[in-house]
Amino acid sequence: MKVLLYGGTFDPPHNGHINNLRAALALIRPDIAVVMPAGTPPHKAASATPAADRLAMCACFAALSPAVRLSDWEIRQGGPSYTVHTLEMLRAQYPGAELYLAVGSDMLLDFTKWLRWQDILRMAALVVESRRLGEEAALHAAAQQLRAQGGRVLFARAESYPCASSDLRSGKIPRAAWGQFLPPETLRVIEQRGLYAADTK
Repeated sequence: MKVLLYGGTFDPPHNGHINNLRAALALIRPDIAVVMPAGTPPHKAASATPAADRLAMCACFAALSPAVRLSDWEIRQGGPSYTVHTLEMLRAQYPGAELYLAVGSDMLLDFTKWLRWQDILRMAALVVESRRLGEEAALHAAAQQLRAQGGRVLFARAESYPCASSDLRSGKIPRAAWGQFLPPETLRVIEQRGLYAADTK
Protein backbone atom coordinates (compact mmCIF):
# COMPACT_ATOMS: atom_id res chain seq x y z
CA MET A 1 0.00 0.00 0.00
CA LYS A 2 1.15 3.51 -0.83
CA VAL A 3 0.10 6.43 1.38
CA LEU A 4 0.79 10.02 0.32
CA LEU A 5 0.68 12.87 2.84
CA TYR A 6 -0.18 16.31 1.48
CA GLY A 7 -0.21 18.92 4.21
CA GLY A 8 -0.27 22.68 4.40
CA THR A 9 -1.95 25.66 5.97
CA PHE A 10 -4.42 25.89 3.05
CA ASP A 11 -5.47 29.44 3.92
CA PRO A 12 -7.08 29.27 1.37
CA PRO A 13 -6.32 26.28 -0.88
CA HIS A 14 -5.94 27.52 -4.48
CA ASN A 15 -5.40 26.09 -7.94
CA GLY A 16 -1.66 25.86 -7.34
CA HIS A 17 -2.32 23.44 -4.48
CA ILE A 18 -4.63 21.48 -6.80
CA ASN A 19 -1.92 21.31 -9.48
CA ASN A 20 0.67 20.14 -6.96
CA LEU A 21 -1.46 17.35 -5.57
CA ARG A 22 -2.51 16.28 -9.08
CA ALA A 23 1.16 15.96 -10.07
CA ALA A 24 2.02 13.97 -6.94
CA LEU A 25 -0.95 11.66 -7.50
CA ALA A 26 0.12 11.06 -11.10
CA LEU A 27 3.67 10.20 -10.05
CA ILE A 28 2.99 8.05 -6.99
CA ARG A 29 -0.48 6.64 -7.72
CA PRO A 30 -1.15 6.15 -4.00
CA ASP A 31 -3.86 3.96 -2.55
CA ILE A 32 -4.57 6.73 -0.04
CA ALA A 33 -3.74 10.43 -0.31
CA VAL A 34 -4.18 12.17 3.05
CA VAL A 35 -4.86 15.90 2.77
CA MET A 36 -4.15 17.38 6.18
CA PRO A 37 -4.52 21.06 7.07
CA ALA A 38 -1.97 22.08 9.69
CA GLY A 39 -3.03 23.12 13.16
CA THR A 40 -0.33 25.70 13.87
CA PRO A 41 2.51 25.43 11.32
CA PRO A 42 5.85 25.85 13.16
CA HIS A 43 7.44 27.69 10.20
CA LYS A 44 4.70 30.28 9.67
CA ALA A 45 2.63 32.67 11.71
CA ALA A 46 -0.52 31.04 13.00
CA SER A 47 -3.43 31.22 10.60
CA ALA A 48 -6.18 33.63 11.55
CA THR A 49 -8.70 31.55 9.61
CA PRO A 50 -10.52 29.03 11.85
CA ALA A 51 -9.31 25.48 11.38
CA ALA A 52 -12.82 24.22 10.68
CA ASP A 53 -13.09 26.65 7.75
CA ARG A 54 -9.71 25.66 6.32
CA LEU A 55 -10.74 22.00 6.56
CA ALA A 56 -14.04 22.72 4.81
CA MET A 57 -12.23 24.53 1.98
CA CYS A 58 -10.03 21.45 1.47
CA ALA A 59 -13.05 19.58 0.14
CA CYS A 60 -11.84 20.95 -3.22
CA PHE A 61 -9.18 18.21 -3.32
CA ALA A 62 -11.67 15.33 -3.25
CA ALA A 63 -12.49 15.66 -6.96
CA LEU A 64 -8.91 14.83 -7.93
CA SER A 65 -9.04 11.16 -6.97
CA PRO A 66 -11.08 8.63 -4.99
CA ALA A 67 -7.87 8.04 -3.03
CA VAL A 68 -8.10 11.48 -1.39
CA ARG A 69 -9.02 11.54 2.30
CA LEU A 70 -9.34 14.71 4.38
CA SER A 71 -7.93 14.55 7.90
CA ASP A 72 -8.23 16.93 10.84
CA TRP A 73 -5.66 15.00 12.89
CA GLU A 74 -3.12 17.85 13.15
CA ILE A 75 -5.88 20.32 13.96
CA ARG A 76 -7.15 18.10 16.77
CA GLN A 77 -3.68 17.76 18.31
CA GLY A 78 -3.46 21.44 19.20
CA GLY A 79 -0.19 23.37 19.29
CA PRO A 80 2.45 23.36 16.54
CA SER A 81 2.09 20.71 13.84
CA TYR A 82 5.30 18.80 13.14
CA THR A 83 5.47 16.53 10.11
CA VAL A 84 7.50 13.88 11.89
CA HIS A 85 4.67 13.31 14.39
CA THR A 86 2.10 13.09 11.60
CA LEU A 87 4.19 10.50 9.76
CA GLU A 88 4.56 8.47 12.94
CA MET A 89 0.78 8.48 13.27
CA LEU A 90 0.33 7.35 9.66
CA ARG A 91 2.93 4.62 10.06
CA ALA A 92 1.00 3.30 13.05
CA GLN A 93 -2.34 3.59 11.24
CA TYR A 94 -1.09 1.90 8.06
CA PRO A 95 1.59 -0.59 9.19
CA GLY A 96 3.79 -1.76 6.35
CA ALA A 97 2.65 0.95 3.95
CA GLU A 98 5.09 2.93 1.80
CA LEU A 99 4.83 6.54 2.97
CA TYR A 100 5.32 9.53 0.69
CA LEU A 101 5.48 13.18 1.74
CA ALA A 102 4.57 15.90 -0.76
CA VAL A 103 6.68 19.04 -0.33
CA GLY A 104 7.10 22.29 -2.25
CA SER A 105 10.45 23.29 -3.63
CA ASP A 106 10.95 25.94 -0.93
CA MET A 107 10.44 23.23 1.70
CA LEU A 108 13.05 20.98 0.08
CA LEU A 109 15.66 23.74 0.21
CA ASP A 110 15.02 24.23 3.95
CA PHE A 111 14.35 20.59 4.77
CA THR A 112 17.35 20.10 7.08
CA LYS A 113 15.87 22.76 9.40
CA TRP A 114 12.80 20.61 10.07
CA LEU A 115 12.33 18.85 13.39
CA ARG A 116 13.91 15.37 13.24
CA TRP A 117 14.37 15.56 9.50
CA GLN A 118 16.54 12.45 9.49
CA ASP A 119 13.63 10.47 10.96
CA ILE A 120 11.32 11.87 8.27
CA LEU A 121 13.71 10.60 5.59
CA ARG A 122 13.71 7.17 7.17
CA MET A 123 9.91 7.02 7.23
CA ALA A 124 8.91 8.59 3.91
CA ALA A 125 10.06 9.41 0.41
CA LEU A 126 9.86 13.10 -0.48
CA VAL A 127 7.81 14.12 -3.51
CA VAL A 128 8.78 17.61 -4.68
CA GLU A 129 5.95 19.22 -6.64
CA SER A 130 6.25 22.90 -7.55
CA ARG A 131 9.39 24.31 -9.12
CA ARG A 132 10.18 27.90 -10.03
CA LEU A 133 12.21 28.82 -13.06
CA GLY A 134 15.89 29.06 -12.29
CA GLU A 135 15.98 26.93 -9.15
CA GLU A 136 16.60 23.52 -10.77
CA ALA A 137 20.28 23.44 -9.84
CA ALA A 138 19.63 24.33 -6.19
CA LEU A 139 16.85 21.74 -5.95
CA HIS A 140 18.93 18.93 -7.39
CA ALA A 141 21.84 19.84 -5.12
CA ALA A 142 19.52 19.69 -2.09
CA ALA A 143 18.10 16.39 -3.30
CA GLN A 144 21.59 14.92 -3.68
CA GLN A 145 22.48 15.94 -0.12
CA LEU A 146 19.37 14.24 1.23
CA ARG A 147 19.97 11.13 -0.87
CA ALA A 148 23.47 10.97 0.60
CA GLN A 149 21.74 10.74 3.99
CA GLY A 150 19.73 7.75 2.76
CA GLY A 151 16.63 9.69 1.69
CA ARG A 152 14.49 9.20 -1.39
CA VAL A 153 13.62 12.36 -3.32
CA LEU A 154 11.30 12.25 -6.32
CA PHE A 155 10.31 15.13 -8.59
CA ALA A 156 6.73 15.46 -9.79
CA ARG A 157 5.84 17.40 -12.92
CA ALA A 158 4.22 20.54 -11.55
CA GLU A 159 5.23 24.05 -12.46
CA SER A 160 5.10 26.84 -9.93
CA TYR A 161 1.69 28.54 -9.90
CA PRO A 162 1.54 32.37 -10.10
CA CYS A 163 -0.40 32.75 -6.88
CA ALA A 164 0.15 32.33 -3.16
CA SER A 165 -2.45 32.13 -0.43
CA SER A 166 -0.92 35.24 1.12
CA ASP A 167 -1.55 37.14 -2.15
CA LEU A 168 -5.25 36.41 -1.77
CA ARG A 169 -5.46 37.23 1.93
CA SER A 170 -3.51 40.49 1.60
CA GLY A 171 -5.51 41.86 -1.31
CA LYS A 172 -2.58 41.73 -3.73
CA ILE A 173 -4.96 39.78 -5.95
CA PRO A 174 -8.28 41.69 -6.05
CA ARG A 175 -11.28 39.78 -4.78
CA ALA A 176 -13.04 40.18 -8.12
CA ALA A 177 -10.30 38.05 -9.71
CA TRP A 178 -10.36 35.21 -7.17
CA GLY A 179 -12.37 32.98 -9.49
CA GLN A 180 -9.27 32.65 -11.68
CA PHE A 181 -7.21 31.25 -8.83
CA LEU A 182 -9.58 29.35 -6.54
CA PRO A 183 -11.50 26.11 -7.11
CA PRO A 184 -15.30 26.53 -7.06
CA GLU A 185 -15.59 24.52 -3.82
CA THR A 186 -13.17 26.85 -2.06
CA LEU A 187 -14.97 29.94 -3.31
CA ARG A 188 -18.29 28.52 -2.14
CA VAL A 189 -17.03 28.03 1.42
CA ILE A 190 -15.46 31.51 1.46
CA GLU A 191 -18.72 33.11 0.37
CA GLN A 192 -20.96 31.03 2.64
CA ARG A 193 -18.84 31.70 5.73
CA GLY A 194 -17.81 35.27 4.95
CA LEU A 195 -14.09 34.50 5.07
CA TYR A 196 -11.30 37.02 4.37
CA ALA A 197 -13.72 39.93 4.15
CA ALA A 198 -11.63 42.05 6.52
CA ASP A 199 -8.33 41.00 4.96
CA THR A 200 -8.90 41.93 1.35
CA LYS A 201 -9.54 45.12 -0.57
